[in-house]
Amino acid sequence: MLPYYIQKLQVKNFRNLEEQIIEFSPSINCIFGENGNGKTNILEAIYYLIKRKSFRKNTSFPQILGIDGERPEISFQSLFINSESSEPIPFSGKWDQAGTHWFVDNKSTNRKLQVGVVFINPFDAQGFHLSASSRRTWIDDHLGQLDSNYKKALGRFTKSLRFRNKLLSTKPANYRKQIRAIDEEMSELSINLTFSRQKFLEELRPLVKKSFYDLFSEEHDLEIVLDTKISGMTKESYLEMCQKNLPKDEIIGHTHYGIHKDDYVLLFDGLNSFDYCSLGQQKMSYLSLLFAYIELFRYKFNSFPIVLLDDVSGELDKLRWQNLVAYLNERKFQVLITTANDSFKEVLDTLEGANKLMVSSGSIAKM
Repeated sequence: MLPYYIQKLQVKNFRNLEEQIIEFSPSINCIFGENGNGKTNILEAIYYLIKRKSFRKNTSFPQILGIDGERPEISFQSLFINSESSEPIPFSGKWDQAGTHWFVDNKSTNRKLQVGVVFINPFDAQGFHLSASSRRTWIDDHLGQLDSNYKKALGRFTKSLRFRNKLLSTKPANYRKQIRAIDEEMSELSINLTFSRQKFLEELRPLVKKSFYDLFSEEHDLEIVLDTKISGMTKESYLEMCQKNLPKDEIIGHTHYGIHKDDYVLLFDGLNSFDYCSLGQQKMSYLSLLFAYIELFRYKFNSFPIVLLDDVSGELDKLRWQNLVAYLNERKFQVLITTANDSFKEVLDTLEGANKLMVSSGSIAKM
């Protein structure tokens, strides 16, 4: 990942946003406005520009396309700056029903920008605590951003798993021979992916406790652990397990056992945070986990990701707002933070040198 921040953005036909150039500071950017006016849409546009997907679930092109657009096409124009060399990178893209097309310096490219980005919405804490699938997705997305080899291996595993499930559901001629070959590949991938996950969680462990204290001025032991049945297995023992479970897989028509069923447990002072913490403590723990990840990102790449922080004011009291603002101001990374809360706005207004924008019906004005 490269040490870039976004300096300028212009979008056309992206939700309700007006076609105007938005300029950002390399440090803190405060985005104010009433709910429903387009604050989060700015964050989503930046996220899509970098990741080529939305942070909102089940979002497709027709849902994002602005209703007033003359053509069924969304366009992006942006300028990223290398914070170390001041080198600019013009990055643009077009998105229509046929797909997306991306350009660096007006030259076509299939590569994504090597820029890190983290989206933080405290409301996601509920899904994280309630759903094993959400926890797996969180780990895979964030670990994949740190480790390209993990992302590639996970892609191969997912592809193999889908093919295995198709064979189990349709049972074509000689499908068992094909499954055996798939299991050999999945066994090796499973062992390697599990090792990478455990290493990632070990690296996060000391940072989560520190982030919780820095953000909330409270000391608690926090850690996230992998709940897996294959810890300590070799490739051979994993393959044996796959073959042992094959008869049941054949009956139900899909793969019921493996690392795609693993889970993660967030421990708060040694106890499962879902079972023993209040909703407030769960959200505080989730935020601490995200900021710990940001610190780990900095350690890995010697630069911070772009942080998109979507209205945390409803989840924290005034003292914790102040702690959060002090934390952000001290770290000096690029952050875009939105709020519709006037009291939180007063706290953000105390930031010297912050870039402040007001959004009204998709129109953005500098304050």
